[in-house]
Amino acid sequence: MKKLAVALVAAAILCRAGAEELKWLTDVSKATAQAKAEKKLVMLDFTGSDWCGWCIKLHKEVFSKPEFATYAKDNLVLVEVDFPRAKTQTEELKKANQSLQEKYKIEGYPTLVVLNSAGEKVGETGYVEGGPKAFIAELEKIKKKS
Repeated sequence: MKKLAVALVAAAILCRAGAEELKWLTDVSKATAQAKAEKKLVMLDFTGSDWCGWCIKLHKEVFSKPEFATYAKDNLVLVEVDFPRAKTQTEELKKANQSLQEKYKIEGYPTLVVLNSAGEKVGETGYVEGGPKAFIAELEKIKKKS
């Protein structure tokens, strides 16, 4: 019984380590500064987190997976640009998100805009079928162009 308990605790620790929580920023200028310091790209996720079916599907199938978390940790600074219906946001955040939506001419969700560390747009994508592997492959194509 004691061995079983030790094995369960060890398994729980390993699972938790593999499913690392992603850190999503909401401030593009801070994200760009971080990307410059860490030599990474910035990925803006234009989403309707609490109502957009494809956005929810993208988060469930890609962003919540350990494979994507590992890739993001090494290559991306993540920014959520959210347009929720039920979730509350400050007026300042709503205005900032609206400004970004206008700047990048976002017409649908999810839209993912990729910036280099200078804040210049280098690519754009949306939901990609096939889970983290397919999504990461799409990001790698964008990365090579930058």
